[in-house]
Amino acid sequence: MTGGSPFDMDDTDVAWCPGCGNFPLLASLKEALDELGKDPAEVVTVGGIGQGAKLPHYINTNIFVGLHGRALPPATAISASNPNLTVIAVGGDGDMYAEGGNHLVHTIRRNPDITNLVHNNMVYGLTRGQASPTSQKGFQTPVQTGGVTLGEFNPLAVAIALDASFVARAFVGDREGTRDIIKQAVTHRGYALVDILQPCVTFNHTNTYQYFRENTYRLGDDHDPTDRQAAFELASKQGKFGLGIYYLNKDRPTFNDGLEAYRTDPAPLFERTYDPVKISELIESKRSV
Repeated sequence: MTGGSPFDMDDTDVAWCPGCGNFPLLASLKEALDELGKDPAEVVTVGGIGQGAKLPHYINTNIFVGLHGRALPPATAISASNPNLTVIAVGGDGDMYAEGGNHLVHTIRRNPDITNLVHNNMVYGLTRGQASPTSQKGFQTPVQTGGVTLGEFNPLAVAIALDASFVARAFVGDREGTRDIIKQAVTHRGYALVDILQPCVTFNHTNTYQYFRENTYRLGDDHDPTDRQAAFELASKQGKFGLGIYYLNKDRPTFNDGLEAYRTDPAPLFERTYDPVKISELIESKRSV
């Protein structure tokens, strides 16, 4: 995977199927970080379990890979311990919206300064084709042989309802648009959710590249992302998927803003020298609280 980018990995065996939507997503992420002038040593990609969550293995950054659905808690902690890092949590629609759904909700509440890229192919790819939270009604799988009967989970509407500070959607077939949205998400101060539509060429033959091209459109200049009610209504509409920034709230305090440790000292936690006696005294002082 060489190509002149500082984020390229040399001689890496990629375990994605040929044609997988993860490839253009990875390329768009590298281009975004390149154009932002990011140093690979100052970027951390965090993954859970799944095909999308394998991305940290294929990009030249610091990485942390944890359990299924558990990428967001360590990403929050990494950002809190060193606010100078660019922290990007990645995973699929199952990893983030099913197993990780509880963490998604509380990460939105905390508003840490991280970017969350969700590889939304509307199917479980790693475990061979079961329906995911975003699978559409009627979609047939080896488990849902009669077709999915439940309505799809709407991550954008949920995120906007919870006042996530940045909510967007992209499609990997729109390379330029995906790159630009990722750039805006990375530079946003706070939690940025980017739901990225992409095909699973092996286990989802319904939501193909052609399907997404025919069923997506770019949000127009008439959409005001600071209007929360309008953003929620737009995200709740049935029909084609809009691509772009749905909602933006730059006024929400971040998770670090509320940490006592940063109120008087801006130095990253990992750089500080701690007196064990003072730590013990602090713990004792809190026992009666």
